[in-house]
Amino acid sequence: MDIFNVISLLGGLAMFLYGMRLMGDSLKENSSGALKTAMEKVTNNPFKAFILGVLMTALIQSSTATIVITAGLVGAGILSLHQSLGIIIGANVGTTVTGQIIRLLDVDASGSTILRFFQPSTLAPIALIVGMVLIMGNFIKNAHSVGRIAVGFGILFSGLMNMTGAVTSLSQSGLVESLFSGLGDHPVLGYLTGAGVAFVLQSSSATIGILQAFSATGLLSFKSIYAVIVGIYLGDCVTTAIVCWIGAKAEARRVGIVNILFNLSKTVVVLAAVALIHRFGWLDALWNSPVNSSIIANTNTIFNLGCALLLFPLLNTYERLSRRLVKDDPVPASRYKEELDALNPVFFNTPALALRSCYGILLTIFRAARSNIEKSFRLLEHYDEALHKEILAEEDEIDRMTDRIGRYTVELLPHLQLSDHVAILNQYYKVMAEFERLGDHAVNIADHAASLTRNNTKFSATALSELAVLESAVMGVLDEAEQTFKKRDVDAARRIEPQVQVVAEIIAELKKNHLRRMSRGECDIYADAGFTNLMTEFRRIADLCSNVGVATMVRVYPELADHEHLYFETLHRGGDLAFNETYDRTYKRYFSLLKKPEESLPPSPESTPSPQGR
Repeated sequence: MDIFNVISLLGGLAMFLYGMRLMGDSLKENSSGALKTAMEKVTNNPFKAFILGVLMTALIQSSTATIVITAGLVGAGILSLHQSLGIIIGANVGTTVTGQIIRLLDVDASGSTILRFFQPSTLAPIALIVGMVLIMGNFIKNAHSVGRIAVGFGILFSGLMNMTGAVTSLSQSGLVESLFSGLGDHPVLGYLTGAGVAFVLQSSSATIGILQAFSATGLLSFKSIYAVIVGIYLGDCVTTAIVCWIGAKAEARRVGIVNILFNLSKTVVVLAAVALIHRFGWLDALWNSPVNSSIIANTNTIFNLGCALLLFPLLNTYERLSRRLVKDDPVPASRYKEELDALNPVFFNTPALALRSCYGILLTIFRAARSNIEKSFRLLEHYDEALHKEILAEEDEIDRMTDRIGRYTVELLPHLQLSDHVAILNQYYKVMAEFERLGDHAVNIADHAASLTRNNTKFSATALSELAVLESAVMGVLDEAEQTFKKRDVDAARRIEPQVQVVAEIIAELKKNHLRRMSRGECDIYADAGFTNLMTEFRRIADLCSNVGVATMVRVYPELADHEHLYFETLHRGGDLAFNETYDRTYKRYFSLLKKPEESLPPSPESTPSPQGR
């Protein structure tokens, strides 16, 4: 045995593992949006979920990733535990696809030019060349990510060939023969070896690949490898369960437990079946014969697919057992605990799912802030201390959610590779601050209402009537902001700015009317400070909605990022027909509701003023 052969073996293993990781991560990154959509549409039909699990794992080359993503979706409440069961079983079958790809090592290309293209010695350099051309040329959409997939594929097969060459040299030392003949005589030791290696490498596909590389020596027999293959299942599922368990809620942890229960059952079935079949002499021709990469791949697939079909009727039993083994979580202290739980780090390697969780909690923050604003308006009409406390409690929840998503977005950013994902995160980071400030303004309005009540200061009926008009206009702007963010609705985003301009003009009109009423003694002079403060809060709420609209426009039209001021100048110069139409319609609607002296009535429709600069 030569130390250089060992170094070559370990180097090949490193290349193989890195290539598999690079290819799998790039596939997840580019397909995460489709995966998210597909998994959300899973019904209570376990067979459909099974097919999805097979396809998803075959695509991203990792049963661990599939099950961890599934656990995250279950923890976030997007999938139920019952819906996840079929995906778990399917993931265990889908992971055998990697072994079927690696069996290309056994392709006999003698006399066939076409078949030579399917040999790893040809596929590896072709994949590397294609990958580097895509990465360096960047002439197609997502060229960098697709190039990384191709490079990962090439590195994987290069590492595999390196391992194969190294173990072939090592076979001459007798080490490989003695090692695997010992495992053949002691299946329990083989089982533990497979479990241990899979646990350390955190990948059943990688462990099977290593076994396939060792088969190139011609010294591996079926009796020495079947127990190793079965042990791999246990080692891989334990790793998966640990990842599913850390920091997760009960339903997510149950996903890992179901995977362990299924793999333990699979172990019993396979070992019992092999022992029984061998006893009847049906494996005599294969038992001591050398196995190659193809036989190992087929054995792995048959074991997994056969057990999946045999154990499929036990899905409900696994679910019941997992509920007994993992107790329910205590009653959540926060009413938004489910939304907070959706911000799960397991989604970092599947950015579309992580961004979806961010979207969900941001929408929750906006709606909570909007609800608080509505409640604060009611306090201006009739102060209620209980409602004020309710607003303050909800503000605490808003702050808690904002802090959590703030940390989550910072941690997520290094995991984003696609420019589209970065653009989405940039928009989310901007609107996060705006949504939180909306909640602050609701608290400020509630505090002003409380101050007016403590000082026994009241607004006149006319002032309250005008405030109701302003509140309605502000709620209209909030409606457009919600539609803008919820649907990424550019039309709604464009409607925000003219309505904000009308809100500004209503505020200016209300200030004049309020001053006029105070001069006539119709309004309490002590209410002036409170009235002025309220006008400031209303204007700032509208301006925050304007910022939400701009953030959406920048996401859709990135070229606006450095020219926002020009965008506003164009709108306010009256150079945008849609802006003018929305402004005119909104102006007429709300100014017609204001009760003003004759001299302060708005101009006739024919002479409605053009919007001025903000």
